[in-house]
Amino acid sequence: MTFDLITEDGRLWAVRYDGAEDNALDAVFNQWNDVLWLREFFKANIDDLVSYFKITDVDDAVYDTIEDSDKLECLILDISPDADLDKLFRPLENSRIDEKLLSKEKARIHNRPHHASWLRIYAIKLEPGKYIITGGAIKLTAKMQEREHTLRELQNMEKVRQFLIANNVIDEDAFQDYLKEL
Repeated sequence: MTFDLITEDGRLWAVRYDGAEDNALDAVFNQWNDVLWLREFFKANIDDLVSYFKITDVDDAVYDTIEDSDKLECLILDISPDADLDKLFRPLENSRIDEKLLSKEKARIHNRPHHASWLRIYAIKLEPGKYIITGGAIKLTAKMQEREHTLRELQNMEKVRQFLIANNVIDEDAFQDYLKEL
């Protein structure tokens, strides 16, 4: 596992899993802009799409996904130096109120017309304003544990978190020290 710098100021990184062609951020945006992949995904998950979002047309879901993906990509990649990443990334657990070492976070689009956005970017928070993206998913159910693809993202977050802990990376300084040792 390696880490790719996303923003020049070092506030945002993305995991590149062993054997992966792209880092986790590039991979998820490529997937969310692949019409054929999206069409297959929504056909396979049509029951969730209908029951949770009341959408019955796969083409509408594909269009909404590509539109939201573009917006989310702009939010993440066009981050100004004074932007507060802590407003973009929120605790994974909606009920969490305290800080946790290497906490699991999510980013999504808010205030979307017609229905909530189902796109999520997942990350580990090194410290306030510093994040490592671990992946992303189309979340169509209330809990991530309900579907294999979102459960896999939970497992990836924990895998990255455990990797960081095993390498004594508990904050930004330790992360920079780890990167220098490579």
